[in-house]
Amino acid sequence: MSVPRSPARPPWPLLTRAGAFGALHGGHPGAPHLGLTVPVLTAADLGEALAALAQAQVRVTLLMPPALARQVPDEVRAAAQAGHEIAGWGTPTDLPLLEVTAGQPITAWGLEEADLTRAHLARLAARGVRPLPLPSPTPEPGLTLRVPPGDLARVLPRLKGLGYRPVPARDLPDLRPAVPRDLLLQLYRRLVDDRFERAHGVMPLTERADAVMRVAARPAAAPLPLPPGTPVAELHLHSPRLVGLTTRGALTAYRAYQRSLRDVARALRERPELQGAQAVFAVTLFHGPLAQSGFTLVPLPPLRAWMYGLGFRLMRLVYGTTNTPSETEPKLAWMEREAFLRRHG
Repeated sequence: MSVPRSPARPPWPLLTRAGAFGALHGGHPGAPHLGLTVPVLTAADLGEALAALAQAQVRVTLLMPPALARQVPDEVRAAAQAGHEIAGWGTPTDLPLLEVTAGQPITAWGLEEADLTRAHLARLAARGVRPLPLPSPTPEPGLTLRVPPGDLARVLPRLKGLGYRPVPARDLPDLRPAVPRDLLLQLYRRLVDDRFERAHGVMPLTERADAVMRVAARPAAAPLPLPPGTPVAELHLHSPRLVGLTTRGALTAYRAYQRSLRDVARALRERPELQGAQAVFAVTLFHGPLAQSGFTLVPLPPLRAWMYGLGFRLMRLVYGTTNTPSETEPKLAWMEREAFLRRHG
């Protein structure tokens, strides 16, 4: 008995991440700017969105079907005059109507994954309109985030409190078309980073726009100078975020690093998984800042140091950092829990 095969998934969601038909990728990964897109499908949606955005004094990208321009042309024109970017949404038809009504060129279009078809993409490309990046599920510097009109009043203060600067997608610093490397990087994150996080219980502490730390609970092992099996907290860096911050300047990255240690201290106090952790440690090339922050450095056995060094070189290659680290030999840095909390909590 033959087993029916599931239908093949269309390739266009992946190919647009590689730049097919001029699809956009995003902006600077270390800047606090976040491309905010708001779908407005009805006149009521548009009115609700404009009221919330005016109250917060925020400009965004409004995703709207061209039919809305026919229904409420004055409101669409007012939205454009208020400084919002008008982008198409859904099936790409009647683009001239949307453009004339808004009184601004329509240069971007939002498509759901199901709408990413060759026909739709080719129609947009023929008019010089670029598909917007697929939205991120969580806020990330330089990426886009989609927020329904009814959620704006709640989400906007939270984004600002986390250090983000919501802007129209067109105003993202370094916004650019995607390239094949962007797709490869996303696949690497899915196949390597995401699997590692799940397998090792890594908890992201990266809600803030400049937060760079993640942490995992695990038992101690050599060369940590603690009895084997002692509960400890292991630090992991959010590599893409740190690379982006480093391109803005070494001092910017260092300050973010220090603030993130306070995030770790808060997690030690509040997260049940870390209540028993007796120490905090990391195996890293960035042990200089940790030494300045009170950590004790321990050399790694030569073979382990070589293996970690190889892994760190691979990560630098994957994430595209051009800055050579000041240290070339990874070391273990550690601090007892109470000492860490006194200094960083």
